[in-house]
This record gives sequence, structure tokens and C-alpha cells, in this order.
Amino acid sequence: MPAAPYAVAVRLSSPPKDDRAGQSRPRRPGSDHHLGRELRAYLTAETGSAGLLLATVVLALAWANSPLGDAYASLWSTDVTISAGDAVLSMDLRHWVNDGLMFLFFLVIGIEVRRELSTGELAGRQTVTVPVLAGLGGIVVPAALYFVVGGGDDAPAAWGIVIATDTAFLLGALGLVGATQSTPLRVFLLTLTIVDDVVAVTVIAVFYSQAVDMLALGLAAVCVLAVVALGRRRVWRAGPYAFAAVGLWLAMIESGVHPAIGGMAMGLAISAYPPDREAVQRVAALVTAFSQSPVASLARSAQRGVIQAVSPGERIQTALHPWVSYGVVPLFALANGGVDLHGDVLTAAVSSPLTWAVVVGLVIGKPLGITIVTLAAVRLGVGRLPRGVTRAHVLGGGALSGIGFTVSLLIVELGIDSPHLREEAKVGVLFAAVAALLAGWLVFRAAGPPRLPDVLDPPVDPARDHIRGPVDAPLTLLEFADFECPFCGHATGVIDDLRRRFGDELRYVFRHLPLTDVHTRAGLAAEAAEAAAAQGRFWDYHDLLYRHRDELEFEDLLGYAGALDLDVERFARELELGIHADRVLEDVVSAEASGARGTPTFFVCGRRHVGPHDAATLAAALEACRPIAHP
Repeated sequence: MPAAPYAVAVRLSSPPKDDRAGQSRPRRPGSDHHLGRELRAYLTAETGSAGLLLATVVLALAWANSPLGDAYASLWSTDVTISAGDAVLSMDLRHWVNDGLMFLFFLVIGIEVRRELSTGELAGRQTVTVPVLAGLGGIVVPAALYFVVGGGDDAPAAWGIVIATDTAFLLGALGLVGATQSTPLRVFLLTLTIVDDVVAVTVIAVFYSQAVDMLALGLAAVCVLAVVALGRRRVWRAGPYAFAAVGLWLAMIESGVHPAIGGMAMGLAISAYPPDREAVQRVAALVTAFSQSPVASLARSAQRGVIQAVSPGERIQTALHPWVSYGVVPLFALANGGVDLHGDVLTAAVSSPLTWAVVVGLVIGKPLGITIVTLAAVRLGVGRLPRGVTRAHVLGGGALSGIGFTVSLLIVELGIDSPHLREEAKVGVLFAAVAALLAGWLVFRAAGPPRLPDVLDPPVDPARDHIRGPVDAPLTLLEFADFECPFCGHATGVIDDLRRRFGDELRYVFRHLPLTDVHTRAGLAAEAAEAAAAQGRFWDYHDLLYRHRDELEFEDLLGYAGALDLDVERFARELELGIHADRVLEDVVSAEASGARGTPTFFVCGRRHVGPHDAATLAAALEACRPIAHP
């Protein structure tokens, strides 16, 4: 079965969370079911790696300042040589990490940028304008403050330290300050950090490259063009992309331009597209053939069909991102975070203009630039803040953006030649990270959690919504529900009581909110209900599902279709191909926009109902809204 775009592959191992009002809740803080699975996976990996990254920084500092500090310095200065015939490539271990593994880091970032621009959160101008402008403000203002404070003799070379934000630390810090419940805020800040990363790589290319070998740079360009050609020809095998990546990296090493540029360029060049309907149909046919005749040749064909249906960018990112988040970035932190604080290093840093230029740029410049530009863009009507995100939350997110770390430390290594000044700059980066976290915590503590929307968005549409009762009834009760949710099952009796009490004065509206991280079969059940709706039997199928809430396997869903005399062959085909997944996703997006975080969530005359949802309470709420026209 193809995965639905809202599906979350988490097994139900314990009873679902429920609040005092009798409601199923997702396991994760925040409601991100409306996001594409690729973006959810990216956010999860980045957030999850933050703890490991922090532990690695602490380990590096402890190691560098322990009696084994000499071993730390000696390890990372060890030369590692690879030779093949007359070709020799030799670098110390730190450069293998910074120039080698960080190529993969920027490759993953480039793939994510390309995907977001093609099919993700950055594809819509209305949603992307404000965070992109905010990202630019978070670059220009810190750099300007850096020069105002003055970084000493190395100021012109090291200003790039203050322009970048560490995505993993930022998303992890949101969890520490209690702001992970706001998915719109997380996406806003992720968009902002993507802008930071793109600009940071450009700055590295322009300002931190050595004498450029044009022939090697030309070969690198050929490798990138080869990747573009592979994408246009829909080449799905990983081998050609890996070969191009190795060639690109070697060419960048020889060119004098930092390999990070090559990684980002290749990531942007790798094609990203959603699976087309024909490809999904071919996969479904191959899987069906294998289920009927499970032989090795059909298994290979089915496996190849699944791989071909997914874009190269998504497959490469899925394979590399966990390794980068949980391996490459912590290894980079271990190699570069071990600042030796013995002797006069800390004292010199406290009195160093370079240290304070870095701290001011990151801790003050970042939130100032992001907040000012965001508010100006909103005031001028260029765009608007995501629902539930306030100005204070933008300021808090801007403060946390002062955690530069990964790219900042990379630019320290590239831009500063003096070992003593390099240590002072690293102290500034580390101090800024602590100060930014504290500032963000204070702002979010003062602002409180992002306010959930409470108005139904979009309003009820008789042309698409599932409605029981007269479509023009004066009273409207809408429910976001999940077919596997026990509380939704109990609520069906409440709905029946209310319909008997109000008669033709009430219209009841059903929208889907499958909590697939706690109810693993809810997404498929929702699609099955839509498949039944396509044959004019939504409410009959809806009632059957709630009568058999614990029996929602694929075969069960087909059985219910047969019991209602539906065209079972058509029903099964639509379910296998995910024909109705987008229709369910529309309801999930509506739930996010309307502030629904669990099931059931009721809206009375277009306003989110808070509190118990027994028949008496909901009846009182409906009576209270009689003067209000339904949405």
C-alpha cells in the first residue's frame, strides 16, 4: 500500500493519550500531521540530533581541557593519506571532517532546499515571503553589528561567523523552551534557516575560497550538469549519482573552493518531484502480481518499481539524512568544539573585540534583524505570520537563531589563520549559543505558548463537506474525528441525541483528522470512507466503521464495502492507489488551521468548542449560538 502523505509509521504500543475532556491526542508535541512526510522526517531528525550534538560539544570541551588534551589536539592533526598510483590526497583528520564529511552535510541541505522549493513549504509565495525576508534580515543586521562592534584585525575576514543558524540546535532548543507545540513556528524558523544556509554557502564561496583552479572548477561544473541531466532522464539508480558526487568532491578539493559549495550545488541539482499517478499504478499492479505469485523475479520488479516511483532527491535524502544528523554533525562538533580554555585563552576572549563582535552579532543582531524585518513585512502587507504565531514568538525564535554553531565554527576554521584568534572566536560562538538559548527561553516564558486558532478554517462548504441534516440549517456542529479513536466512537451517540433534539435546525458536519502516530489504521480507514463517498455511501460506511472500530484492516474495509453493495473492485483499486489521500489531507490541513489538536474536536457555529462534549454541554453551546449565522 502506498503511504498516505499524512501517514506516520509508528506502531501503537500503548493506549492513546487522552485529556480530561476525553480526547485522543498525538504522541508528539505539536500537530504536524498536515505536513508532508518528508518535511516531518527532516524536522524529526534535526530535532532528535540536537541532544547528541550538545553531548558531543560537552565531550569535546571536556576532552580538550582534560589531562588528555594533548591527545585531542594530536588526533585531529593526524595526517590521513589516500593514494592510487601517482594520485595522492592527504589532509589532517580535522580537514577530512570539515572538507570531506561536511560535503554530505551541505548536500542534504541542498536536497531539502530543492524539495521545499519544488513541492514543499517554499513552493507557495504567500507562505514563504515573510520568513525569507526575515532570514535576510537575520543576516544583514548581525553582519552590520559585527562591524560596528569591531572584530579587531581579523574583522574583515571573520564576519561570516555571525550569519548562520544551526538548524538542529534551533529545533532542539524549541523543545527545551517548550515551543514545539507550534508547528507553524517550527516551519517558519526552518524556512528562515534554509535562507541562512544558502547565503552562508554563498559567502563561503565568495569570501573564503583560496586561489581558484579554473580547470578543476570547470570539472566540478560538469559534474553538477551531469546530475541535472540524470534527473531530466529520470535515472533512478544511485550509482551514477554517487559517481558524480565523488567526482564533484575531488574537483572541489582541487579547485580551491570549499567543497560545501559543491555539496549545496549538487543537492539543488538533484531532481525532486512527487510520484506521478501512473508510476503508483504500476507499483500497485506489480505488488498485486507478486501477492498472487510470490516469485523472486516479481519481487525484484516490484522493488524496482517502488524505487523508480520515488524521486532521486527524496531517496538520497532519506538514506543520508540520519547519517548526517546523527554522525557527521556530531563528529564535526567533536573535531571543532574542543576549545582549549587553559592559560590565557578565556581571559583573552573576555577582552577580545573579536569575541564580543561574534556574541553581539549572534545574540543581538539575529533577533533584531529577524523581528524588525518580519514586522515590517507584515505591516507593509507583503505577507502574514502563520496562524497562532505572535510577534513575541518571532522574537523568541529570532533569539534562538543566534545559535550559530556548525556553520559558524566552519567559517572560524576557514576565515581565521591565527590559532589564538581562532580560539577567541570559538569562545564567542559557544558563549553566544548559551546566551541565545537563555534569551529565547525568557522570551517564550514571557510570551506564553503560541495561541491556537479557534475559528473554523475553511468554513463549511456543502459542495465538498459531508453533512447530515439540511445543508441550510441555522445551527452547525462540525467534528474533526478519527475512525479508530475510542472517544469519537462514544461521541456518535451524543451526535444522535443532538440530531433528535434539534431536528432540522441542526446540520452535523464530519471532517477527518486521523492521528496516525497513535492510530495506525485511521488513515486508511479515512480514505476508505472517501472511497465509499465516491459511490454515494459515505454515511452508511461511516456508521459501519464506528460499529467495527477495532476491525480496520484492509480486508475488513473491503468487507464493509461489499456489505453495502459497493463496486468492490473500484473501491479496492482506489484504496490501493491512494486516490482519496489528498481529500483526507485537505481535512487535516483544515484541522491544523483551525486549532484542532486531538479527536474529537467540535466546532459549534464555526467556533472551536472547549470543554466537555457531552450532549447537554454541546446542546447548551448550540442554543447559545442561535443568533449567529452558520459559516
